[in-house]
Amino acid sequence: MLGAISDWAVPVLLGFIPLYGLLRRVPVFEAFIEGAEEGLRLSLTLAPYLAGILIALGIFRQSGAMYHLGHWLAPLLGPLGIPPEILPLAIIRPLSGSGSLAAAVELMRVHGPDSPLGKLACTIQGSTDTTFYVLTVYFGSAGIRRYRWAVPVGLLGDATSLAVSLLVWRWLT
Repeated sequence: MLGAISDWAVPVLLGFIPLYGLLRRVPVFEAFIEGAEEGLRLSLTLAPYLAGILIALGIFRQSGAMYHLGHWLAPLLGPLGIPPEILPLAIIRPLSGSGSLAAAVELMRVHGPDSPLGKLACTIQGSTDTTFYVLTVYFGSAGIRRYRWAVPVGLLGDATSLAVSLLVWRWLT
C-alpha cells in the first residue's frame, strides 16, 4: 500500500498543480517561465559565493592542511574519546554537504559501514547541517550581507550536534 502511494505521489502532484492553476485561472505556463527566470537569476547571484566556498574547501583539503590539523589535534581528541579519523568529516560538514558525504563514504570504505567509525560518520552526517552553505544560499538569495550572529549560532548548533552525535555513538557502541 505504502509503495503504491510512493509510486504515484509525484505523478499526481505533477498533474494536480497545473490543473489547480488552470481552475484558478492562473496562466500556468507563464507562471512556470517566470519562476524559471527567477531561479536562473538567483543561481547567477549565488554562483560567486558557492564557488568561493568550494574553492576554499578544495584548497584546504588538497593542501594537506586538514590532515595536519587532525594530526595536531589528535593528542587533545584522544582523552575526550573522539577518534581523530572523524575530524575531517566534522570540519567539512559545516562547509559542504557533498564534501562531507565524500568524507563519510571514505570512512565507511576504509573501516566498514557497520564499524564504530562508520556508524559515527553516519550519525554526524545526519545530525549536523551545512551551515556556511545554508547561510550562503539563503542569505545570498535574500540579499543579506551582514550575517552578524548567524555564523556563530550556526557553528554552535553544529558543535552541539557533533557532541550529541558522539554521546549517542558512545552510548550505542
